[in-house]
Amino acid sequence: MYPLKFKPIYFEKIWGSRRLTALRDDLPQGDIGESWDVACHKHGMSVVQNGKYEDLTIEELIKLKGDELLGQKVPLNKFPLLVKLISTDQKLSVQVHPDDKYAYEVEGESGKTEAWYIVEASENSSIIVGFDNCTKDMLKEAIQKGEFETLANEIKVKAGEVYFIKSGLVHAIGEGLIIAEIQQNSDITYRVHDYNRGRELHIDKALDVINMDITGEKSKGLRVEMCGYSKTYYCLNEHFALDVYEVDSSCKLCSDIKRFNVITCVEGEGKIKYGQETMNICKGDSILIPASLGKYEVLGKVRFINSYIPDVKSVRKEIMSIIE
Repeated sequence: MYPLKFKPIYFEKIWGSRRLTALRDDLPQGDIGESWDVACHKHGMSVVQNGKYEDLTIEELIKLKGDELLGQKVPLNKFPLLVKLISTDQKLSVQVHPDDKYAYEVEGESGKTEAWYIVEASENSSIIVGFDNCTKDMLKEAIQKGEFETLANEIKVKAGEVYFIKSGLVHAIGEGLIIAEIQQNSDITYRVHDYNRGRELHIDKALDVINMDITGEKSKGLRVEMCGYSKTYYCLNEHFALDVYEVDSSCKLCSDIKRFNVITCVEGEGKIKYGQETMNICKGDSILIPASLGKYEVLGKVRFINSYIPDVKSVRKEIMSIIE
């Protein structure tokens, strides 16, 4: 197999923008809010853009290649990740996502934990993550009075920052942003507040799943210097891991036969070399690295997210060995 690039799936949104024109030359008309770049969901199915398997859906490719694509430890019955770019000229709704237990019981699919990498941010761009000194009773009263925003924890953001959005954490993306989002393969959103835009709210379900104990803050990460590049560990949980690589010229890697990974370029441009072949990678591209690929190299001055389904114990052991 070889590194796979997929045709973007674009979604026009009320809060969308034209910001992705700086990264893409195929952007359709309208205010594009989301580009699903690696997706295997009923609301969006990725189609291979390059190489031998061009025009196959990711679902068809999983049936065809199985473990060679996803790896020996990744179930073949449901692709676990959804990788997207979010582009905003207005605020998104304030929202919350359920955990797996609630989502399967009520919605029939997995819950949604996600992570954000801030690709681009305007000078005053901000996000909402959780609340300031708030109880659920205070929250209910504020929602009834239309005073929700007085309780929200709003913080300014800048490019290069990472935020972990665990299921149960109330959150919102502000205007003037491009964000790379790595998430569970789910499309469940409960809106709490929508700035009087007339869209449906989901107050009862949201109150069921909001966890007031979760705090939202910038992820600090653990940076490790390697030969020719650095690696920063940011997110590690049962649903996915997210690391960020900064490459000066070359970064030699090897796929894990047990699990695929996805490279999302967030700065610069370069090439992925595998065997005697190379492919270009540019800011905004997401490339799926099949589990069976073997050795490959990222060349150029480039920064990328590496996301994958981890063996949590193994990665924790790796991190502890660095700390110690």
